[in-house]
Amino acid sequence: MDNDVSTHEAEEDARNADILIWVDGHLKPRAEATVSVYDSGFMLGDGVWEGLRLHHGRWSFLDEHLDRLFEAAKAIDLDIGRDRAEIADALEETRQANGMETDAHARLMVTRGVKRLPFQHPRLSTRGPTIVIIMEHSRPKLPRPVRLATVPHLRGLPMTQDPKLNSHSKLNCILACIAAEKAGADEALMLDLHGFVNTTNACNFFIVRKGEVWTSTGDYCMNGITRAKVIDLCRANGIPVFERNFSLVETYGADEAFLTGTFGAQTPVSEIDGRKIGDGAMGPVTERIRELYRDLVGAE
Repeated sequence: MDNDVSTHEAEEDARNADILIWVDGHLKPRAEATVSVYDSGFMLGDGVWEGLRLHHGRWSFLDEHLDRLFEAAKAIDLDIGRDRAEIADALEETRQANGMETDAHARLMVTRGVKRLPFQHPRLSTRGPTIVIIMEHSRPKLPRPVRLATVPHLRGLPMTQDPKLNSHSKLNCILACIAAEKAGADEALMLDLHGFVNTTNACNFFIVRKGEVWTSTGDYCMNGITRAKVIDLCRANGIPVFERNFSLVETYGADEAFLTGTFGAQTPVSEIDGRKIGDGAMGPVTERIRELYRDLVGAE
């Protein structure tokens, strides 16, 4: 079975061997871009991050990404130590140093910094925060639509680890991804605590039924920027769209399904739990949304 497909599969690019990585204000060659083993991000997953796409010299929806980053940092009581303009300047410095103009992806990571003892309490982080920007030449590579498998794992709940928090702690999603792979799928479809269809381990999830676009209520999934843009585009272009509860039964009977995320934009789904969705190819509504999104990114 062909299992080399994921929503984050990228074309090989030899230039990435020589990228410069921004680490706490210094640009370092890839092999020298390291952080301490005492860093709270490495030790505990104590940090937040954003993924951004570069399109013709501009970071798509930069303001929304910075909003989410600073809101997440405030939620975990982490002082980034730089304002929005300084973070944007760091992205630009890294972009220019790597000579990137388009088809690049940046992972911007902020942790609570280096701890003086290898234990949990935030007060033990005495140096930091640690800020890293990994920027790579990156074009999505998707040889076919993805297959999903439903798994028992849930995204975090608001009173545990709110799924709207883009944190470094992703183990529940990794376990979901592993379960899906063991089932012969590419990515995991995760339900909410009530049993309704929610999200995947890495992306937001949509179905199309009789010309209507459905996605979850948003209560238990990542507040995806691409997800929000797709909803807005549907509303602005006469495509009925609903944030609602829906079941696996309704999902299996969908005409189309697709995922949304910063890296892959809109990724078609061919199969869920062994059931073919539609004809197994990208459907017309998904294709229309991809065109609208492409135009929106270009206008940005």
